[in-house]
Amino acid sequence: MSLVPVIARLEEKRALDPNHSLFRFIFEEEHARDKFHFQPGQFVMLSIFGVGEAPISITSGPDEKGFIDLCVRKAGRVTTALYSLEANSKVGIRGPFGNGYPVDTMKGGNLLIVAGGLGIAPLRSLIRYVLWRRGSFKEVGIVYGTKNPASLLFGEEMRELVTRADIKCMLTVDSAQDDGSWKGHVGSVTGLIDMTGMPLVDTSVAVCGPPGFYKYVLEKLLMLGCSKGKIYMSLERRMECGEGKCGHCVIGHKYTCIDGPIFTYWDAINLPEIF
Repeated sequence: MSLVPVIARLEEKRALDPNHSLFRFIFEEEHARDKFHFQPGQFVMLSIFGVGEAPISITSGPDEKGFIDLCVRKAGRVTTALYSLEANSKVGIRGPFGNGYPVDTMKGGNLLIVAGGLGIAPLRSLIRYVLWRRGSFKEVGIVYGTKNPASLLFGEEMRELVTRADIKCMLTVDSAQDDGSWKGHVGSVTGLIDMTGMPLVDTSVAVCGPPGFYKYVLEKLLMLGCSKGKIYMSLERRMECGEGKCGHCVIGHKYTCIDGPIFTYWDAINLPEIF
């Protein structure tokens, strides 16, 4: 694990909604670009020089070489400084860190991806991984919910996924204006899980969303017969230093940043203060 950040340049900054933006970084050195490999669900430590460092999940797919995308909400000192950067500004990046989703275990079976709000950020990396090698999976379902149509992150990409015939992708919002502009569903994500029509008893499920989101999604998945050992949850929100040094993400005997951020539900229910 390197403690020295690699210098990267801000290639692109794109607003996704009023509260979230996508940042694309390119490593300055060619050898750094060549040797940077990661798994979906892993994260990097992003340094804004003179300000600080923060853990951020990687949003791009592992097969997309030469750059990494980070989807970030402006919520603290480091992310506020990130939002103020202009194109070609330099930052430091360390990593990747964390365990990532067990994609080799998932291959060969059905996969359901369940996202809420900003939870789509790490799951977008998993989606791109799966689509890159679609033939390695059986049925693939994606359900994604947000508060309203304006807060749908990666809206164009997600709407394109809805049109694909080789996956079952459905979008929903809690509420929408009654002007007919929203073509997706209105209601909870849990309602969409039923509509996938997937056999969930032996399906791997990747879940990421806000804290309250997990309770209802997990109840639904268990009711439908999902195995606790095949539900994979990202607990990335608890991380801070990314190296198990600060203790901020300690849950019971686990460090989220070192032992996670991906945990099975079976592992998570044995940790205190999760739900």
